Amino acid sequence: MTRLSTTHPCDFQKSGKMVLQIVREGLQQLDQYINEDFVRACEIIYHCRGKVIIMGMGKSGHIGKKIASTFASTGTPSFFIHPAEANHGDLGMVCADDIIIAISNSGECIEILTLIPILKRRQIILICMTSRSNSRMAYAAEVHVCIKVPQEACSLGLVPTSSSTAALVMGDALAIALLKAKGFTQEDFALSHPGGALGRKLLIRVNDIMRVDQDIPSLHPEASLYEALLIMTSKKLGVIVICNMNKIIQGIFTDGDLRRLLDVRKNINLHHICISSVMTPVGIRIRPDALIIEAMSIMQNNNITCIMISENNHLIGLVHIHDILRTNAV
Repeated sequence: MTRLSTTHPCDFQKSGKMVLQIVREGLQQLDQYINEDFVRACEIIYHCRGKVIIMGMGKSGHIGKKIASTFASTGTPSFFIHPAEANHGDLGMVCADDIIIAISNSGECIEILTLIPILKRRQIILICMTSRSNSRMAYAAEVHVCIKVPQEACSLGLVPTSSSTAALVMGDALAIALLKAKGFTQEDFALSHPGGALGRKLLIRVNDIMRVDQDIPSLHPEASLYEALLIMTSKKLGVIVICNMNKIIQGIFTDGDLRRLLDVRKNINLHHICISSVMTPVGIRIRPDALIIEAMSIMQNNNITCIMISENNHLIGLVHIHDILRTNAV
């Protein structure tokens, strides 16, 4: 395999570290802009009865798409509209109760400036994020959120680097401030992320995956150990629940209990031993509406592979660790 030559006049590590340093210094400057204007922007968004529409051209547009996505997934309905497309019909997507957040580092984006008279005429609230408080966009906005940074990380001072990062971070600051104000919870987050592992982890409950009725290995307390082992073998879960005819749980017997029993009593007659005399009384249980991550945690903490699902000592179901793993949520 041919190795690429590492000799080059440019010190790549030095250049990379310089970029990070400049961006860090730029972000430190943002703290001064978490001010009354920031608070007012948060209040307007919080009380918005419609959607928060983000606009931006070029790099600002890419940042705007991410901000809209963050808003939408944290309890603030939002989407992105490209300003050029808005000038050619997509402005019809904006409704009376919506507000617009327009992003432009210079504050002089012509595609957004063209839209402002129409937005004013329709009385659409406009929040602008720019680095220039004296820009036309800043003057036209209901609220101007400043995102000014000392310099770009680009050695030419041209490529949006520090400024685009600042816009992204300010958008995150707005989104998370609103998340806290709305009391947005993990379950709320999961409801907008049902396809991801996090969503499954926070949405799937044990009653969604538990084994019920004939799929539960169970037996009455008067049965023999031999009968219990036959059922345990046929169900292949390594466990059997001991309950009466009304499905009231008396205890549980596992393959681990069997191994410990055989260690203590070498010569036993499986037919003569009553299962209730060797079972573990009560057993570990969980409610049917518990999340599967809670069931998984209990299993791991107690070094067990099955957990009973019960209500008022009544056997409802049984979950094996493999049932949880098959959800791909943990």
